Amino acid sequence: MSKKCIIAMSGGVDSSVAAFLMKENGYECIGATMKLYDNEDIGINREKTCCSLDDIEDARAVARRLSMPYYVFNFKDEFEEKVINKFIKTYENGGTPNPCIDCNRYLKFEKLFQRMYELGFDYVVTGHYAIVEEKDGWFYLKKGKDDTKDQSYVLWNIPKELIEHVLFPLSDFEDKEQIREIARKNNLKVANKPDSEDICFVPDGNYKKFLENNSELKPKVGNIVNQKGDI
Repeated sequence: MSKKCIIAMSGGVDSSVAAFLMKENGYECIGATMKLYDNEDIGINREKTCCSLDDIEDARAVARRLSMPYYVFNFKDEFEEKVINKFIKTYENGGTPNPCIDCNRYLKFEKLFQRMYELGFDYVVTGHYAIVEEKDGWFYLKKGKDDTKDQSYVLWNIPKELIEHVLFPLSDFEDKEQIREIARKNNLKVANKPDSEDICFVPDGNYKKFLENNSELKPKVGNIVNQKGDI
């Protein structure tokens, strides 16, 4: 019996090729996209972020091309609580947040894993550039082969008991252009889609404006002083 997996599809070329490779290797696959917000909530710029409504349609089109069932899971409330609110609170407390790490931990590798177990599937598959390696019965998360694309740093807090149930089909590739070429050869519409770069809920990269609009934080006039009193 073939192994079953949920492909986390963001609508980008990486997760789309990951889905293609899993199908090619004989896995029983379904595609899934996490709906995290509505476009109008954040003033989306689709070319530089992930998980917008346009991305959902791109993921759906790729799943259709691969004859693969596709689902959209609504995680808006969880995303607001675990990612957006934490992002704001971290700034309020003088820290520097990394919401992508929190999204992976609490959404991809918690909520999506719950769905995996509920459906009786074996793996969650993503298009991250990282490696899972087994040694003496232990599973380790390691850097991807492409240093310019390595994403292990945003996956460090995956619960260790889940690592053996994660597959990264792109882990053996050393060049992003190889991924795009696979997409082109197999008529995946996202082959030339730009990579997402910005935080998805701050599409213009203006953190200051986002914090002003969504928190009590307001800009103050004055010197920036360190703990030693140096300006």
